Amino acid sequence: MSTLPTEYERTEIGEIQIAPEVIEVIAGLATVEVKGVAGMSGGFAGGIVELLGRKNLSKGVKVEVGQREAAVDVSVIIEYGNRLPEVAAEIQRNVKRSIETMTGLTVVEVNVHIHDVQFKNNNTVDKNEEAETVLRVK
Repeated sequence: MSTLPTEYERTEIGEIQIAPEVIEVIAGLATVEVKGVAGMSGGFAGGIVELLGRKNLSKGVKVEVGQREAAVDVSVIIEYGNRLPEVAAEIQRNVKRSIETMTGLTVVEVNVHIHDVQFKNNNTVDKNEEAETVLRVK
């Protein structure tokens, strides 16, 4: 899918076009910046989950881009203990603000799909503590 250049994207020396993939990356970055987001989800169909720290920043993001407007869908995993409506509303605000600021497009909607809740792993043991445990067991 490609976008058609709008009037302000036409300059005297050429046209400026923003690929939909760029909008997806902006939306993905804006989503993972929000406190309480554990990662992005590829959706139920794919069953692939991508947690923070991975490289594919457009995972779990779908956009529809017109000449002047964009609609965004993000699929996320939220950290356990956060209020889901508050995190989702902050995702909507951050995605809308980021896309509009960086591209000049008007974001008409940001749909947030919460696919899972991630529990914090309390089984993580410091290596020093693990070594002490091993020594005590001998």
